Amino acid sequence: MYLTQLLLNPSNDEARRDLGDAYQMHRTLSRAFTDNADGPVTRFLWRLERERMPGAGSAVLVQSAMPGSWQKLGDAPGYLAAPASEKTVVLDRLVTTDAHCRFRLRANPAVKRDGKRWGLHGEQSQLDWLSRQGTRLGFAVTGADVSQRERIRSPQSRSGMLITIDSVQFDGQLRVVDAGVLRAAMLTGIGPGKGLGLGMLSLAPT
Repeated sequence: MYLTQLLLNPSNDEARRDLGDAYQMHRTLSRAFTDNADGPVTRFLWRLERERMPGAGSAVLVQSAMPGSWQKLGDAPGYLAAPASEKTVVLDRLVTTDAHCRFRLRANPAVKRDGKRWGLHGEQSQLDWLSRQGTRLGFAVTGADVSQRERIRSPQSRSGMLITIDSVQFDGQLRVVDAGVLRAAMLTGIGPGKGLGLGMLSLAPT
């Protein structure tokens, strides 16, 4: 798996547009994972890490099974504040059964009722959703906090109508129960809204 950090220049018009619009951000990042504008896009996940120091720029993290062609973003003068930083993550070493890890996940906790998706807004309901995802995807949450609540509005690809998705960020610790299942989940993402910067699970050993 490849993990890339992109530092966007907030004084650049295109970068500023993408930082304020998850749909546009996904379109821009997709350029690094396709051979041409009309070709298929290799699957990737991304998450915006909010600016921590004024003037330092905003970081976007990207996870993918294949390396990205980041020079395509660098071709836009001033879009990146620094060259893309990409490294390889060996999942077989990081994700092993019974390993304890710190994690971060920005997601849209939701349930389906009568064919419709309904967001979960109470903190305990959101944590319960995370525990259910863990049971399904090979991990057990041993501690977690909910932070950075945000409402994302984005046009639907077919109708162009705006949809609204509520997202939260989970930070905490987990134990790996089924390494194979969790590795797959890290590549495919967790929950809905993956094209809008949600679903990317980041792990680090404790």
